[in-house]
Amino acid sequence: MGFALSACGGDEEGTAAQDSPSATASASPSSETPAADDSSDGGAAPAEGDITAPGTELKLGERAVVPFRYTSDKKGTIAVTVTAIEKGAESDMAAFGDKAKGMTPYFIKMKVENVGGTDLSYASLKLDGVLEGGVGTGVILMGDIPGKCERETAPREFTAKGASYETCSLAATKTAPVTGAEFDEGDTYSDSPVVWTS
Repeated sequence: MGFALSACGGDEEGTAAQDSPSATASASPSSETPAADDSSDGGAAPAEGDITAPGTELKLGERAVVPFRYTSDKKGTIAVTVTAIEKGAESDMAAFGDKAKGMTPYFIKMKVENVGGTDLSYASLKLDGVLEGGVGTGVILMGDIPGKCERETAPREFTAKGASYETCSLAATKTAPVTGAEFDEGDTYSDSPVVWTS
């Protein structure tokens, strides 16, 4: 069973802020993440051959290029580079309440680039944590840990090819450590995500 946890200032899709910490049970983990690949064509959206294939395994610091849809109006091609997966302390989860007791947080830090040059201003990207052995954490987190892992939305200027910003996705586990991050956004990647590991 997974958990849906919500903390002050957090949100599920990057659009609706939570007023207070809360936690609810959920039957399955979430999959709301876009990622990217290691090639771009420098102009228009990459050709099919330049997109990172579903199931690709990358190391931290490597770049993936993937199709990205935030809303029906905001879609394009982005590049994602996972730069670090940092372990936090159980005490960092205090704002999430009792359901988070015993959980260790992990901070998935990344750089996101606009490859296609379409208007993706204010879009939000989340990657999910992956445990040793390649399985998901089973935990859905909605929120931030201020000063340690804050999920940023794309800036207003994220409308041109080459524009970039940095953000962080929060993952947590009560069992094995989080050793990777995955992009499983959309039908193409939902069953065969792009995965970064250290």
